[in-house]
Amino acid sequence: MIRYDALDALPVRAALPALTDALDADGAAVLVAPPGTGKTTLVPLVLAGLVGGGPARRVVVAEPRRIAARAAARRMAWLLGERPGGSVGHTVRGERVVGRHTRVEVVTTGVLLQRLQRDQELSGVDAVVLDECHERHLDADTAAAFLWDVRQTLRPDLRLVAASATTDAQGWARLLGDAPVVEADGVSHPVEVLWAPPARPVRPPHGMWVDPALLGHVASVVRRALAEREGDVLCFLPGTGEIARVAGQLGDPGAVDVLQVHGRAPAAVQDAVLAPGARRRVVLATSVAESSLTVPGVRVVVDSGLAREPRVDHARGLSGLTTVRASRAAGRQRAGRAGREAAGAVYRCWTEAEDGRLTAFPAPEIKVADLTAFALQAACWGDPDASGLALLDPPPGGAMAAARDVLTAVGAVDSAGRATELGVRLGRLGVHPRLGRALLDTAGEGAGVVALLSEEVPRDYGDDLGGALRRARRGGDAYGERWRGEVRRLRAVSEQFSHPPAHDRQSPAGLRTGPGPRVDDGSRGGASPDAGAGSHAGAGASPSAGAGPHASPSPNAGAGAGASASASASASASASDDRLTGLVAALAFPERVARLDGGSYLMASGTRAEVSEGSALHGAPWIVVAVADRPGGKGHARVRLGAAVPEDVARTAAGPLLEERDEVHWAEGDLVARRVERLGAIELAVRPLKDLDPALVRGALLEGLRQEGFGLLRWPPEAQALRQRLAFLRAHLGEPWPEVSDEALHARVDEWLEPELSRARRRADLGRVDAGQALARLLPWASGRAARLDELAPERIAVPSGSRVRVDYGDPHRPVLAVKLQEMFGLQETPAVAGVPLLVHLLSPAGRPVAVTADLASFWKDGYRGVRAELRGRYPKHPWPEDPATAEPTRHTNARLRR
Repeated sequence: MIRYDALDALPVRAALPALTDALDADGAAVLVAPPGTGKTTLVPLVLAGLVGGGPARRVVVAEPRRIAARAAARRMAWLLGERPGGSVGHTVRGERVVGRHTRVEVVTTGVLLQRLQRDQELSGVDAVVLDECHERHLDADTAAAFLWDVRQTLRPDLRLVAASATTDAQGWARLLGDAPVVEADGVSHPVEVLWAPPARPVRPPHGMWVDPALLGHVASVVRRALAEREGDVLCFLPGTGEIARVAGQLGDPGAVDVLQVHGRAPAAVQDAVLAPGARRRVVLATSVAESSLTVPGVRVVVDSGLAREPRVDHARGLSGLTTVRASRAAGRQRAGRAGREAAGAVYRCWTEAEDGRLTAFPAPEIKVADLTAFALQAACWGDPDASGLALLDPPPGGAMAAARDVLTAVGAVDSAGRATELGVRLGRLGVHPRLGRALLDTAGEGAGVVALLSEEVPRDYGDDLGGALRRARRGGDAYGERWRGEVRRLRAVSEQFSHPPAHDRQSPAGLRTGPGPRVDDGSRGGASPDAGAGSHAGAGASPSAGAGPHASPSPNAGAGAGASASASASASASASDDRLTGLVAALAFPERVARLDGGSYLMASGTRAEVSEGSALHGAPWIVVAVADRPGGKGHARVRLGAAVPEDVARTAAGPLLEERDEVHWAEGDLVARRVERLGAIELAVRPLKDLDPALVRGALLEGLRQEGFGLLRWPPEAQALRQRLAFLRAHLGEPWPEVSDEALHARVDEWLEPELSRARRRADLGRVDAGQALARLLPWASGRAARLDELAPERIAVPSGSRVRVDYGDPHRPVLAVKLQEMFGLQETPAVAGVPLLVHLLSPAGRPVAVTADLASFWKDGYRGVRAELRGRYPKHPWPEDPATAEPTRHTNARLRR
């Protein structure tokens, strides 16, 4: 029986006439409705004609998360007085609850994308509702773009609704062809904001790390909220690890149930959260509870202020989730959960001043996430660069280029970016293309490992992928259950798509496991969910490895022999696990194969990574890094999940990165010539190179000159003076006098240094090159101007005493003439070169500067008197006439003058 009382109480009902009119007229609309108004539940029922008396239609509702899809379907079924699978059903990855009479199907956006790729017309579907558009998940943006393309080209009758609590309504309206915007008023209850920052500063998050001091503070704020307020408490934390830590710190809060809600939470916990509790509850949740779910009974929200968002570190070739400060929009959404049913309060674990500095909205995934899967979706759709897709934000060019490189490497796209047959199959596996390729290359044997790598592994599973596989296989927790379901799904799809035509088999040689014995992942019927790792892993041992763990010992064998055989089989099974995990991870991430190098691991990509001291990976000669982040303040990545891998597997899996080449380059101050075998950035073998390619030698020497400068050449005083004189002439006369800066000399190296460069083989050879003789080749010989060098910029000039004094051209804008004061007596006009007056440094008899002038006449008149008074007593043997302007210049003392 339909629950009309509950339906009539939903505020969105008032907006339904405007919404149906907009869809009848335009076929698309944007619905803006606050949380709790019923947009997720009532609108699809009305569009499907299940309530309200409209025509019968089939409606698909797309939600960003599995937990939200299941909850929405259950809620709509409850409103109709039915069970899920009747008029309303849901489909999420690994779970499908629909029936012959289902008219509203709630799916995740990922499932919708798969469906669109298989059937672009969406046959049998009359309307699609894209819920929670404001979250800007990449799958949701992509699905919206594909749906608009379908409506424009194939299905003008397909109705589209973009629904959200808070969104860029006008932006979505433009995207959907200037669709009408319909707004629904919500019933809002006041929410009091209480600022509850930690008493002492906490360290900012980085990567997946969150300061334990902040989590301890959040737990204390939850206890404070329980004491000060009534009703259930909803606490927002960034991830499952933080939820578990805060739950542990809460301990036993008395007559209160503590529930942990996240994307991996078991269905029973999700159901418990979404139903009223018999006792007071504390719900520790990730952002899944921001807008997609209504948690009854909540009157208090405790907000840690943190969230997890995808990020790509292109410099290190790493991608994954990272912890960030939640945006102000997210803060409003979270606070609103306290006012859904009555007045409430939100405790914010930061200061009001900090709140004003937060970003306004979360970053759209398309701007910050790894775009490999998106690029494959676009290629399979027929738009490789996504330029024809209706997207609110275009994909960044650099991220798309990086994605195309990955897709090309795994054979998913051709040189033009179009999807290959393999690419189409990879696009339908429902996992990242890297993992999909590894799944197919192992003929489904790697399903268990791929399932582990498809989503975040619990932290207590450790960082060793082999150990995590054995832990998941043992089961006993919610993650293990989900993992088993995903393994079953992956085995099914791999069997469906693992048989390409002969020309499309591009697996690295020697790595496809073929039809040999399987490693039992625990997903098959008959395997006890409580069995240990050994009882499952034994099936993967080679037939020649001896009896498996279930084999009976020989009648003549003693108990010790049986235990030994069991231990041997268990060890063999573990070794088989480790080899399989290493193989799958290396196939998926060949550029992250890494070799131990000193105290850290060097990846083939060139990035360095470290493992923790207690890690099972510590000390392994070779590993492959599946998941990593970068701790704050450190240049190296930190391995969060990886696998030890034999060198032969590393070499073969990363085969395209394997090369042997001659390297002649400048390093550590000299030319280095060697033949190097490399796996990307990893040097495998090095041999000296004797027969050198002259072109490589020349390039290495030029590299050395660029790194260390032309000081590598021999610069006698005449050479240095020539360069300075040329710089002076260039500054004051311009062409045809050459530019002699380092940059200009590098640009014209062929013209002035080529003969010497072609004969050089090492640093010492460069040191024998006379730079002055080489530099003379740049003089303007062809025009005849070179002959005027000594006239325009003489090395020395004659002074009144008859001496020829060197001109210092160190400053090209004002050359300096340093000369003893007595040698300039009688000269009224300051000397000049190329029309530029010299800056005269007048020296004492001892050669020390006593005056600097560019106007000798003024100095004789005004400055000389003071110099004479100071120095005549110190140097009585030298002439100090009262009128230097008319005195006889001299290089000698008074005694010499008298003789």
